[in-house]
Amino acid sequence: MVTEGPYLVIRYEDTENTVPLAGNAAWTLGRNEDNDIVLEDQWASRNHAMLQYMESGQFYLIDLGSLNGTFLNGRRVSIPVVLQNGDRITLGTTEILLWGCDTPLPAVKNIKAQRSTVMLHQRRLITVLVIDIRNFTGLTRQLEEQMLSQVIGTWFAKAGEIIRQHGSGVDKYIGDAIMAVWVHEVVRGTERIVPGEVLNVFQALYDLYAMSDSLNDRFPLPFRLRIGAGVNTGQAIVGQMGMGDRPEYTALGDTVNAAFRLESATKPLGCDICLGETTYEQSPHAAVWLPFQKHTVTLKGYDVPTDTYAGTYEDLANFLRQVKAQPLPTSSPSGSPTC
Repeated sequence: MVTEGPYLVIRYEDTENTVPLAGNAAWTLGRNEDNDIVLEDQWASRNHAMLQYMESGQFYLIDLGSLNGTFLNGRRVSIPVVLQNGDRITLGTTEILLWGCDTPLPAVKNIKAQRSTVMLHQRRLITVLVIDIRNFTGLTRQLEEQMLSQVIGTWFAKAGEIIRQHGSGVDKYIGDAIMAVWVHEVVRGTERIVPGEVLNVFQALYDLYAMSDSLNDRFPLPFRLRIGAGVNTGQAIVGQMGMGDRPEYTALGDTVNAAFRLESATKPLGCDICLGETTYEQSPHAAVWLPFQKHTVTLKGYDVPTDTYAGTYEDLANFLRQVKAQPLPTSSPSGSPTC
């Protein structure tokens, strides 16, 4: 079979199938029918692994906490890894070869069948959330490989579910970190974000913390699993990739870079979360109920000092409880915010 662009060759004991990779930015693999690629293999987990296509043109392989593990060229995958042309992936007893990954994803030709939104770029107001596992190197040194794969795979799978539940258009897995992006609507006639959208970001962040903390009771870890977070809001170029009702977003620019730097800033500040100044200013009731401390920091790669608001997950939980008990600001017919 000749196919345009990247494709998978899936080998079972006595059959071989070719699956083109087109129209999406991510593909899940496993036994369950809800996967993008369903495996007829009793040794594969229900939701076993994921392939993700990045705007850089690279494919990543991500284990989703599978019981029997995900293997790349005979080595077990613990964190997301970049794939090369001809790589051999093993899920259960199924062998999968990736070909054509050095060619771009093809555009969708049959636009009558599905709406094509491949790489439609536009400038939008976004919020970027970056989550990083603290002391991941320590985990890799103290956990045996099978347990490490289960812990990190479970964390990635559950993190993706939480992010999507709270309305993010993208979740990307980068090493031991995740990036999520919310593309915002603004109140008519203003640059104010619709208040509930900011709270979606904060609720996702707190749920990610709670999920991460729960893994300490589920797995025998050498120390408590903790995460740090950077949150930044600003204008960025975003592109839609994919088709249909669930397009994937990618975002580029300084707003994204600063979110990663803010996450790194949590360590010297001794806090859990660093918010960009615009994120704090766009947060409803933040000045009243969000007891984050203002700091001026110099982010790596930036010449000008940056203001950030730093705090803990306990601070965030208290804020969410208070703000949920109050009516959120709405927009009047003239477009002016009212409380």
